[in-house]
Amino acid sequence: MRRRTFIKNTGLAISALPLYSATFQNQTYKVALIGCGWWGMNILREAIAYGQCRVVGLCDVDQKSMVAAKEEVGRLNGNTPKIYGDYRELITREKPDIAIVATPDHWHALPAIMAIKNGAHVYIEKPIGHTIGEGQAVLKAARTYDRKVQVGTHRRLSSHNISAMEFLRSGKAGKIVQVKAFVNYQQGPGISAPDSDPPEGLDWNMWLGPAPERNYNPRIHPKGFRQYLDFANGTMADWGIHWFDQVLWWTEEKSPKHIYSYGDRYIKQDGSDAPDTQLAIFQFESFTLEWEHKLCTGNLNEAHNVGCYFYGTEGTLHLGWLDGWTFYPKGKSKSTLTTKPVLHDPDHQNIKECWADFIQAIAQDNLPVCDIETGHLASNISLLGMISYKLGRSIVWDGEREIVPDDPEANKLLSRQYRGAWEYPK
Repeated sequence: MRRRTFIKNTGLAISALPLYSATFQNQTYKVALIGCGWWGMNILREAIAYGQCRVVGLCDVDQKSMVAAKEEVGRLNGNTPKIYGDYRELITREKPDIAIVATPDHWHALPAIMAIKNGAHVYIEKPIGHTIGEGQAVLKAARTYDRKVQVGTHRRLSSHNISAMEFLRSGKAGKIVQVKAFVNYQQGPGISAPDSDPPEGLDWNMWLGPAPERNYNPRIHPKGFRQYLDFANGTMADWGIHWFDQVLWWTEEKSPKHIYSYGDRYIKQDGSDAPDTQLAIFQFESFTLEWEHKLCTGNLNEAHNVGCYFYGTEGTLHLGWLDGWTFYPKGKSKSTLTTKPVLHDPDHQNIKECWADFIQAIAQDNLPVCDIETGHLASNISLLGMISYKLGRSIVWDGEREIVPDDPEANKLLSRQYRGAWEYPK
């Protein structure tokens, strides 16, 4: 994003959003939620609080989550939405203007694409797909059918992230040639559990959908799926995409050229299979991006356990989450600079701003700040790191053609075979 566009978008995010609902308050949107769990309800609550929203449908393969969501929508929005166990039936019958896709990762692409093709704008959670090919298909559908697709990378709408970008672009940190993104939260080994019959009210076959066949395990659902590679891509795709998105926001480059990642499972003993410790290097044209996650304590000389370090010739800026951003200038005589975050409960997020920007983009026919293309590019970095990890070697990436040149083994991992009758999106 060039500086003029950056200033335009960030100014909009900070100053225009509080005024927006009064300007476009006459429009009411039929909204459907696909995936009624913890994070899906975080998004839907903000949609309802914003106004201009009539919830017409809820979809989940877990009846317990869906019934709880239905009761809460009735209290918050004063209407009783229809409930569905199959997103295809919901989209066909309710014809929503907006679909929120907040399912596990392996279910992001198919509902989003169907909703888009049926005329809905989509708010989709990150990463936008389980594989790069799925992300390509969602992006293609959004552009072909001219629908707005907002990705849940809500940190682009967070005030301290915006001011950090302004600081970096001002040149006060000097020339930046290295960025380190990291998550270091100490955790124990966890506890494994035997496979079992699915709990009453859970359609396990539909939960699996296009993913490989496997027995139900309580460590997978609910919430544990992110650490199982059949359904997600571990910590790098869960946490990493937020920080990779910040790096792409800062730079004008769109993708790395060379990628190498290595990881293993040194601590976790809970039956999951994603690496609990992982390092990656992404070589861009003008800088190097590093990734690190581990379940041990962080480095003793570092004050932060999550975020990005932007290493500049005039100092280092740490862009964080709960701790805002801090600039550590070169030279002992200079004082550090700190900006605190403005986040919302529950879960310390900026969905409120992200949703408002989404509605504004629909009404004014503009691309949203967290547009599907930016979400696709950020997702790609995570997924490329995981491809390198799975192969156990480095790969070269052609970002223009989105292929790994002369590497059939790596290109095979850009997509995957779907289970049963489910068809991989084109």
